[in-house]
Amino acid sequence: MSEVTDTESRQARGGEPDWLAMTAEELAAYRDAENRRRASPEARAITGVPDPGAAIQWQEVALPGRELPVRVYRPSHGRDDLPLVLHVHGGGFVGTAVQCDWANSHLAAQLPAVVVSVEHRLLDQETPLSAAVDDGWDVLRHVVRHAVQWGVDPARTVVFGESCGALISALAAIRAKAAGLHLKAQVLVNPAVDVTETMFDHASFTEHAHTPTLSAPVLRLFHRLAVPPGTDPRALSPLHADDLNGLAPALVVVPTADPLADHGRAYAERLRAAGTAARLTEYPGAGHAFLSMPGVAPQAEAARAEILEFLRASLFG
Repeated sequence: MSEVTDTESRQARGGEPDWLAMTAEELAAYRDAENRRRASPEARAITGVPDPGAAIQWQEVALPGRELPVRVYRPSHGRDDLPLVLHVHGGGFVGTAVQCDWANSHLAAQLPAVVVSVEHRLLDQETPLSAAVDDGWDVLRHVVRHAVQWGVDPARTVVFGESCGALISALAAIRAKAAGLHLKAQVLVNPAVDVTETMFDHASFTEHAHTPTLSAPVLRLFHRLAVPPGTDPRALSPLHADDLNGLAPALVVVPTADPLADHGRAYAERLRAAGTAARLTEYPGAGHAFLSMPGVAPQAEAARAEILEFLRASLFG
């Protein structure tokens, strides 16, 4: 799911790319250019200015067989034993934690908490969604297991994701329950939660198939990369999980002008039906990835405030 500055970059390139015809080389070139743009100082006009009360730095997490970058946000006062917010950015085949500095730095400074944002492997012809899902879960387990080193209280841990990152976070919450890792909450913003053949069968997909921040061809490329032949898409689709009972309470944030809006609505309904507490909040007129675009999406401020309030109640209530 291509977000944040994609509209501007399309205009600069002279139009919409032919997403489904992209070669591996073209996808890599697009990703590199887009992520540089999202991480540039000029992008702050769209992605927002970080909270000065948070320190931000990159760190490396040593995982089995790989090193993974994470972007870490800490309150400037430097306390230990803070809650842990494990965050996963959106984008799928494009995206960087830097695009989420605005929301994550405010959570770190104002909760306060340590926010660890996973720079997961991005989808391409050689990297399916399962790799990104493993990255999210493996970083969560690593930080919890090394809580003292990270200065966090493992008993106060939440997951927070946007778009494809919300899918990764939702699956992490499901894995956490199975592993006996107690989470206090999960926050899922404009989540994609279905990569089966029914992914495109929701009414919102048809109604909002060509919005400025997410279009049907982008989602079809995402689907093709996410679940290549031989992959079980149900295992990567929280909406189709066998058991959603007993999961961490959820806040599901849905922008209404989003082809994925019905994904979030359906998942909140499934959570409630399974007995898991789920609050569904809709933001009328907001488009996909609006939380990452406070400079152009006026609803982002209210959504960030709601997430802060929900997490504060979950972690300190």
